[in-house]
Amino acid sequence: MTDRLAHKQIAALFTLMVLGREVPNQELEEVVGFTLTGPERTGLKELGYIESDRTGPRRSYVHQLSDDGWAWCEKELSAGGPPPQRGQSPLASALYVLLGGLNGYLRRENKRLFEVFAPPAGNSVETPAEPEPKGDLEDRIRVAYRELVREPRGWVGLVDLRPKLGAPAAEVDAVLKKLSSAGKVHLVPEDNRKALTAADHEAAIRIGGEDNHFVSFEAS
Repeated sequence: MTDRLAHKQIAALFTLMVLGREVPNQELEEVVGFTLTGPERTGLKELGYIESDRTGPRRSYVHQLSDDGWAWCEKELSAGGPPPQRGQSPLASALYVLLGGLNGYLRRENKRLFEVFAPPAGNSVETPAEPEPKGDLEDRIRVAYRELVREPRGWVGLVDLRPKLGAPAAEVDAVLKKLSSAGKVHLVPEDNRKALTAADHEAAIRIGGEDNHFVSFEAS
C-alpha cells in the first residue's frame, strides 16, 4: 500500500478518479454518502493529490484529482491494498481485488489510468435536450427552477436550467433579462473563473458586459 491515508481519503480519491472531473461536495455526498471537508480535505490538498477550492454563490467546495492524485491511484492499484484483518469489511478486501484486476488490464493493454476514466480534452458530456414542453416560457423557467433549487431563493446554474427548457437560448435570454430588469430574478457570475467549464461558458447570459452563470428567483 502507498502513502498511509484515512479510509475516507482513499474513498474520495477513488471516487474522483472514476468521475474524472471536478466534483462538488454536494455531488460527492449523493454518490458515496459523504463530503470531503476538514482534515481529510486539507491533508489531501497538502499532499498535492487534489485541487480543492470553494466556488459558486454558496461557496461550497469543489474537488478534482491532480496529476499527483492520478499517480497515487495508479500506485495503489498495483499495491494490493492492506492485508485482510479481523473485523475488516469484506467489501474493502473485494475492492482491492477489483482494483488489482483493473491494474492487470491496464498493463496488458498498455494504458494509463486517466485514459480509462478522464473525459477527452475539449469534449464535455452534453445532456440531451428534453422535448420542448408546452406552456409559456416564463412559466416553464419557473417550474424548472423550482425543480432544481434546494432552498428558497437559492442559486441554480444556468448550465443545469437550460437543458430542462427545450427552448432556443436567445428566447430564454430574453425572458431572463426581462425578469431581471423587473427585479424578479437575480443573475450573478461564477466567482471562481477557473472552475468554469465549456458548458458553463456556453450557458452563461451576458448582461452589462458581464457573463452571468447563476440565477435566483424572488419568492412569489
